[in-house]
Amino acid sequence: MASATQRIQTKHSQLRSYVFLTVALFACLLPFSGKAFNIDDTLFVYVARQITQHPLDPFGFKVNWFLDAVPMAYETKNPPFASYYIAAAASFVGWSERALHLAFLLPALAVVWGTYRLAQRFTNSPLLAAAATLLTPAFLVSANSVMCDTMMLALWLWAIIFWIEGLEPRKPWYLALSVLLITLCALTKYFGAALIVLLAAYSLARQRRFGSWAWYLLLPILVLTEYQHWTKTVYGLRMITSAAHFSTGMRQTRQSSILAKALVDLSFVGGCALPALTLAPLLWPRKKILVVCIASAIVGFLISTGRMFLGKNLWPFEFYPHWFLVGIQLTLLIAAGFSVMWLAAADAWKRRDADSLLLMLWVFGTFIFAGFVNWIINVRSVLPLVPAAGILFARRVDTLRVHPLRWRAVTLAVALAAAGGLSLWLTWADTELANSARTAATVIEQRTRNQPGAVWFTGHWGFQYYMESFGAHAVVVDDPPHRTGDYLAVAENSRLFEMRPAFVTACEVIQIPMNLGITTAQRELGAGFYSADWGPLPFAIGPVPPERYALIQLGPSRASTNAAQKDWLQCQ
Repeated sequence: MASATQRIQTKHSQLRSYVFLTVALFACLLPFSGKAFNIDDTLFVYVARQITQHPLDPFGFKVNWFLDAVPMAYETKNPPFASYYIAAAASFVGWSERALHLAFLLPALAVVWGTYRLAQRFTNSPLLAAAATLLTPAFLVSANSVMCDTMMLALWLWAIIFWIEGLEPRKPWYLALSVLLITLCALTKYFGAALIVLLAAYSLARQRRFGSWAWYLLLPILVLTEYQHWTKTVYGLRMITSAAHFSTGMRQTRQSSILAKALVDLSFVGGCALPALTLAPLLWPRKKILVVCIASAIVGFLISTGRMFLGKNLWPFEFYPHWFLVGIQLTLLIAAGFSVMWLAAADAWKRRDADSLLLMLWVFGTFIFAGFVNWIINVRSVLPLVPAAGILFARRVDTLRVHPLRWRAVTLAVALAAAGGLSLWLTWADTELANSARTAATVIEQRTRNQPGAVWFTGHWGFQYYMESFGAHAVVVDDPPHRTGDYLAVAENSRLFEMRPAFVTACEVIQIPMNLGITTAQRELGAGFYSADWGPLPFAIGPVPPERYALIQLGPSRASTNAAQKDWLQCQ
């Protein structure tokens, strides 16, 4: 009777946790559901529109992303499954930003629920693990997009869940469902194929031998091999191999050292798994925290003052204008990243079982891929380790005996609230940044409406989506705009060529203020959430300059007039 009562109480407790996590997720993401399309959202939406017309030919069109129209199969580095999801969702809810962001709440919810479900096997504090995943900048900002990353992570988590639960006692249907999810995960983002190696290593550690389970893992290998053949036949290239060659080439051009890549990688891990920073006083002794912070401060300020080389073409300044702010933030985030890596290693060393090996390989494998295999370090590549980090936090808290339970709960709540508050602040700022491109495109459309000349633009991401939505044309480098009366709109972050003053009749600068004091993408502050080309921090706090766009009218120069000279200087 007691056992039955205990099981009922456990089920009720789990149900309350699932409800709490659902409400928390919706509360965090619904306010931002009207966010403009941003970064590679545009590419995923373009592929989805193609799918609605030609379901079996997702990449059969051209896109001008970098001053030249090329086949989409050569431009994109992602498989099409996320775009199929967009196309399916849009057939029911439409193509608006809000509709598609609401559709992507489902994979986001699957991530949070999946973390809780998986953490029940690994820790006595699964709710802590799930909350530490939800309340991170990596998850909230990524979940507020229509790119493939959150969907890939959802499939990744549930593939692990069904594999572990299907291994012992043997449940063939669970294993079959797991390999289906592995396959879909890899067809959402190629990194998903790493699950094959991860689960094979876990199974060997758990069963100490190869078993019939190994045959299941052949299915995703066969499907991905066939995918390679199909893309070669249809598009003329093996897309997985092409993405790998692209990454190799981009890494070689940067010429950055192993140490530099490792430090930036640690910074991104610390920023992605932000509770590692806010929970640090609870997780580690003060002396260890002090030693790690001193070491992090040394390398952090070497980077921020330009004394450490990060790689060719990555360094926009001899040193950062706000070098002290950048140095302080690098100190904290590198230390937090080191905390995550040390937790994974220490947990595996202490427990020495299959579960701890899985978590360590999960964290270290993602770290190595993001820093040393992918074409550039970015938060989207680090995101997969966030649930594993949340589980490691919870496992570490399980071992603590120094605080009474009540005070420990208060400490955890405060730490998670601090991480969540900063993550929401950043999500708001990223929304503001994305919306600025939509606002700029709207202003440009209003300025050029009913004008006889065509409108051209340079710049991509969300700016390209909104410019093309009102009929503007992306510039082609071999045939740049030159007709009198035409307009050229230039995003400040995409100034790929210069206009001569002799061909400019008028130039207007459109400035969109950034008011929140935190950013995901700003070179002067070293913030490179979407690409470490922008800086060694995943995000940065500080004075964020406005987003600037130049609207140039082509024609005979009026440079002799003071007004024209002033306009032209502002555009430079």
